[in-house]
Amino acid sequence: MPRRTFVAAAGSAMFAVPAGLQAQATARRIAFLSAFPRADVEAALGLIRADLTHLGWSDGRNIVLLEPRTAEGRNELLPSMAAEVVAQDPDLILVQTVPATRALMQATKSIPVVMYAVGNPVELGIVADYRKPGGNLTGSSYMANEYARKLLQLLKEAVPGMRSVAVFANPSNESAAAFLRQMRADAASLAVQAQIVEVLGPGDFEAAFAAIRSAGTQAILLPPEPLILSKREVIAGFAQTHRLPLAVVGISRILPASGLMVFGPARDEYPQLAARYIDRILKGANPGDLAVEQTTRFNLAINLRAAKALGLTIPQSLLLRADEVIE
Repeated sequence: MPRRTFVAAAGSAMFAVPAGLQAQATARRIAFLSAFPRADVEAALGLIRADLTHLGWSDGRNIVLLEPRTAEGRNELLPSMAAEVVAQDPDLILVQTVPATRALMQATKSIPVVMYAVGNPVELGIVADYRKPGGNLTGSSYMANEYARKLLQLLKEAVPGMRSVAVFANPSNESAAAFLRQMRADAASLAVQAQIVEVLGPGDFEAAFAAIRSAGTQAILLPPEPLILSKREVIAGFAQTHRLPLAVVGISRILPASGLMVFGPARDEYPQLAARYIDRILKGANPGDLAVEQTTRFNLAINLRAAKALGLTIPQSLLLRADEVIE
C-alpha cells in the first residue's frame, strides 16, 4: 500500500467512532427526579423502560435513561437536586411527587417535564387545567385522596369494631393539608376517630409510635408519601408487635409482609402513561397541549396471613372484591 494511502486509512480508523457510541451521542436523554425510596424509583423505571421499548425507544440506542435522582423522603434536598438535573441538559425530565415538581418548576421553564403520578396538580396550581395544562409540564395525576377514602372504607369493613385509626402525614409536603382535611371528614362519616400522626424526618417515628400507643389507636393508614413509605417496614414492625391492622395507599408491591391491605392504582398503568407521554413529546408534541391523565384501573390486595395473625375474619363480600388475595 502506498504510504499516503496507508496514513489516510490509519487516520480514519483512529478517529472512527464505534456505532454504539454514535447512537448514544445522538440519543435523547431522559432524567428522573423523585423523593421516593430508591428501590421504588428503580422498580418504576424498570417498568417505564419496558413500555418505552414497546414504543420503539431503546435505552442505550435512541434514548439514554440517566441515573435517577431521589431525595429519599427529604424534601429539603429537592431544590438543589432539581438544579443538578437541569444542569445535565436532558431532553425530558420525569418527576414524581408534588415537592419535586415544585422544585423543577423553579429550575426550568423550557425543558419538557412529565409528571409521574403527581397528586392533585390542578387543585395545587401546578398546571392550569387538566385538559390543557400549558407551559412545559404535563403527565399523570395521582388520586391519593380518593384512594385513601376508599381504603378507609375497606379497612372499616375488614375491622368492623374499628373506632380509631392513626393516619400518618408529613406536613412538609404541601399535599398533606388537603389529604388530612378529607381524612378527618371521611373518618367522621364512618364513626371513626382519625388520629393524625405527623412526621417531618426519620427521627420522628419513635415519638409517633409512642403517641399511637398512648392513644390506644386501633389501626394505621399510610398515604403514598415518600418519607412515610421509606419507613413502611419499620411502621409494619410496630403494627405487628402491637397487633394493629395496617392499610397502605398504593400498588400491591409496596405492602409490607405483615400489612393487612393495600388499595391504589394498577401496578402497570402509571408506567404505561409515562411511556406514552415520553413517546409523544420526543416525537415533537408540546407538553402544554397534552392533557393530564388519571388512572382508570384500581387494585385491592388483602393479606389473609396478616388477617389470621390479627385474629380477623375478612368478610366474604370483601374478599370477592379483592383483585389479589395473599395466602
